Amino acid sequence: MSLTSRVLAGLVAGFLLGLALANASSSISGPVNAFLAPVGTIFVNLIRMTVIPLVASMLIASAGSLGASGALGRVATRAIAIAVVLLAVATAVSVAVAAPVLDRVQIDQAAAMALRGPVAGAAAPVPTFAQWFIDLVPQNIIKAAVDGAMLPVILFAVLFGLALARVAEPRRDAALRAIQGVADAMQRLVAWILELAPFGVFALAVPLASKLGLGAVGAVAVYIVLVVSLTVAVAIVLLYPVGIIAGRMSPAAFIAFCTPAQAVAFASRSSLAALPAMIETAERQHMPPLVSGFVLPLAASIFRVGGAVAMTVGALFLARLYGVTLSAPQLATMGVTIILSTFTVPGIPFGSIIAMVPVLAAVGLPVEGIGVLLAADTIPDMFRTTANATGMLTLAAALSRDNRLEPADAARRQ
Repeated sequence: MSLTSRVLAGLVAGFLLGLALANASSSISGPVNAFLAPVGTIFVNLIRMTVIPLVASMLIASAGSLGASGALGRVATRAIAIAVVLLAVATAVSVAVAAPVLDRVQIDQAAAMALRGPVAGAAAPVPTFAQWFIDLVPQNIIKAAVDGAMLPVILFAVLFGLALARVAEPRRDAALRAIQGVADAMQRLVAWILELAPFGVFALAVPLASKLGLGAVGAVAVYIVLVVSLTVAVAIVLLYPVGIIAGRMSPAAFIAFCTPAQAVAFASRSSLAALPAMIETAERQHMPPLVSGFVLPLAASIFRVGGAVAMTVGALFLARLYGVTLSAPQLATMGVTIILSTFTVPGIPFGSIIAMVPVLAAVGLPVEGIGVLLAADTIPDMFRTTANATGMLTLAAALSRDNRLEPADAARRQ
């Protein structure tokens, strides 16, 4: 049985047991929840302990490699600029649509307070926008990491990687190899931890269903429908027009350009698996070699528009589930963290959900909620991966018509 099937089975079993306990006496439900709660906490802590080294190492390695590559670095800079704009629009649209929809989801607020624990009533002070910018530059980056302030850590990692790109080549390459080794090791560790996901999801789902009852099941169903609908809408309303207009293609031509890679992405749930199809269609369209040979592999590694939608909806869903109201500065923090976190999604199953940990930590949402998102991710993941592939091809189409690619491309062929 695949990991996805085992995780889904854990969710169903946990919900069924939790719903049974919801109607049982506290003398029965109390001990069961007390036994399972530490199991779920340990599973979440295992994931959390990998987040800072995983995110920091991947960002440093990416920024250091791109900044050190001359002409390729210039192309990468333009590609990343377009990618950030697309990610920002996708995130903003997701917030605008998902927030009012999720506000209509009926959640027992008393049960939500119980899920959040004894400190639920202690409202954290809302920072001003000035303080929000000040907090981006902490006095001590180590203390920021210890405190779980992910956005300063992410920005520091990007700046450190860019600075590393300007170091003398022998030392830079040695440092980048070591950092990439850390990133690879952390991805392997996360893959091991995910093997425990069926048990962790089960342990997290039982208390959730026992406290929220059928409302938890209905809320998860709304989440799945919402994230799939928004992912499809962003692809149709944002990615297709950008690809058609910037790539100077007819709608039929762009659809034909995307279809082979989309089919592979949907079936495999892997952007990397769809990469050969993307390269083949790019070459068939006579796109510059820098696009087919550099931009597309780079995009397949770090550019995930579908991930931005999923992270946004997932964070807002958990805020609703746990009865947390996000302020404007918190939404801004969430948006920036999501955009940066999409560049660190590991190439493993459930990668986008794992990458949500910094997002939840940045706005004070319970990280335990990712257990529910992991289990409900099978269907959204297929659509999310398809949107990721579409975004990569949109980026390639936009860059293929950039005349500034020609000098770099010519230099590369000489």
